[in-house]
Amino acid sequence: MLQKRWLIFAITTTVFWGLWGALTSIFASEALPSTVVYSIWAVTMIIPCYISLTLIKWKLDVDKKSIIFGSTIGFLGCGGQMILFKAIDIGPAYLIFPIISLSPLVTIFMSMFFLKERATKLGVLGIALALVALPLFEYSPAGDEANTGYLWFFLALIIMAAWGLQAYCMKFSNAHMSAESIFFYMTITALALVPVALLMTDFNEKIDMSMSVLFSNAAIQILNALGALCLVYAFRYGKAIIVAPLTNAGSPLITSVLVIIAMSVEPSLTKTLGIVLAVVAALILAIEPEDQHA
Repeated sequence: MLQKRWLIFAITTTVFWGLWGALTSIFASEALPSTVVYSIWAVTMIIPCYISLTLIKWKLDVDKKSIIFGSTIGFLGCGGQMILFKAIDIGPAYLIFPIISLSPLVTIFMSMFFLKERATKLGVLGIALALVALPLFEYSPAGDEANTGYLWFFLALIIMAAWGLQAYCMKFSNAHMSAESIFFYMTITALALVPVALLMTDFNEKIDMSMSVLFSNAAIQILNALGALCLVYAFRYGKAIIVAPLTNAGSPLITSVLVIIAMSVEPSLTKTLGIVLAVVAALILAIEPEDQHA
């Protein structure tokens, strides 16, 4: 069981993120702009950060290398989120999200090249199926979109690269510092960008800042934060080339299934195909031989 710790944390991540995605979709409201939701999420990061540091008796890695590594991971993730706000404002979301969902490609190639990670033929099949499934979850037929230029495309590529690099850095940094320290610096950088998010917010628009709305959003965002913590542990115990596609395919799978059930919607052919491929990929990656994981 200890040898499967990576799988336990990876599955926990997919469950938390899947629930987070579903609740966000079901209870989405225009009362709070995405920049304010980001700020709420950043604050919720404090809770799992406190818990994780308590478990290691607050033995935080504070050497120069750890600070640089941890901050880099944090800014890659949060910076990508900031860019995403702009990309969605100027471009079609139905094309942006499929591009971003391919971020595990960056993680896989970097991990294979720099960390010399390898997978069995079965594992390669699982990775391939997961990568094929990812864009299918986010794809929607084009509507009557106006010509918005190409800036959104380059921004989507930047986000994809940033989040793929972030996952690689998580794995790489786990060899030099504790997972708890990594998450601490992720939390600090998330909070540091809150003023930027608020500056991007148009407060001239009607925004519902009532306590009930803020607390309900915080309850949803804590799932995202807990998932992020478990992801750091998953990279600590498992191979990045396995963890990245598994979590990135598994969470939208759970989201899709829950939304379909809760809202009684009929999924499109592409999303149905994505669900099937993700299930097969997750099963394959889960049964990968234990000695194949770092």
